[in-house]
Amino acid sequence: MSRPVTLLATLLLGLSLAKAQQPAPDGKDQSADFRLDEVASLSDVPVAQLKPKSIAFTDRPAVVDPATGFMRFEDWAKARPIEQQLLSLYPGYAEPNTDLVIDGAKKHYKEKLHMYVASARFALARPASSIDLAHLITLPFVEQIDRAIKSRLIAANDVTATAEPKVIYNQNPKRHWCQERPIVICLSSHYQLEGRLPSAIALANKLRDSKPIPPYLEFESELTLRSPEEVQQAGLSRLTGLDTPSIGAIEQSIFYVNQAIQFGKLVAVFQQFPNDPNRTVATVFMALAPESKVLDRQKQFANVPVLRNMVPAQVLLGKSSFNTGNSLSAGLPVYARNSVKSIAAILDRGE
Repeated sequence: MSRPVTLLATLLLGLSLAKAQQPAPDGKDQSADFRLDEVASLSDVPVAQLKPKSIAFTDRPAVVDPATGFMRFEDWAKARPIEQQLLSLYPGYAEPNTDLVIDGAKKHYKEKLHMYVASARFALARPASSIDLAHLITLPFVEQIDRAIKSRLIAANDVTATAEPKVIYNQNPKRHWCQERPIVICLSSHYQLEGRLPSAIALANKLRDSKPIPPYLEFESELTLRSPEEVQQAGLSRLTGLDTPSIGAIEQSIFYVNQAIQFGKLVAVFQQFPNDPNRTVATVFMALAPESKVLDRQKQFANVPVLRNMVPAQVLLGKSSFNTGNSLSAGLPVYARNSVKSIAAILDRGE
């Protein structure tokens, strides 16, 4: 069997983008105080109907690829062009299909992508002016979200720079990552697979005749603060569907992942609650782009009895017996929901 373990690696899509929950300092998991209301679309829930400790959440694809359960990138661009424009890695980003100069030689790089996109909205019983978004662009904020994801600060000139095509293609053409921003940090993160997944990787690696795939994900990202002016200029209100003033947005761009994933994006926009200056509405978007070739190889797992439950789409959707816990190893739907609850709890506590 050729390269089956790369399928498993997609489970890690996770990127630190919106990390899973962590208990509060007093030992109580305060994110459990928030309730998720599953909706078909955020537009189906008027902001005025948002209740305290309630999160409207949706991750239903606009157009489903029946073979995987995810959206093809090209279908996403057609069905939800505003999302595709504002949640892609950088402005003007498209599926890789271009010539790159690598080590002095021209090489063609083509990569089809699928998408997992989730969005959520919740209200905070605090005026927008009381929220210090700059305080969230810090390592301590990242660390308190999920202890399973180990992150450290790195300098902009320490980011991975190799001749790997996706590393070259993912470079923002308008500026260097983690530079030329008033408030920005650069992170290197590590996530170790949990539960039975490491054992499954070890077993699958025995069936390989090439380099073993490690049971972890390493990724690098930029976390930055978008000013109210930038929110307006970028048209992020088109994404939220709200026209009230914004105090800014948090944006995380995952520009390097060691395997199976092309990019990730987190955007959290904070706006004044309509007709109530003492409340704030937060709208959070998460977009993850696994490589289509990884999902297309799923039959390699289905045909091996001991790995039949490792079909990548099943694992990613949290429908495999190998899924476990509440973080990335649980699958993307569980992970995304717990992540949003964790983010809401941290903001609600005012930390």
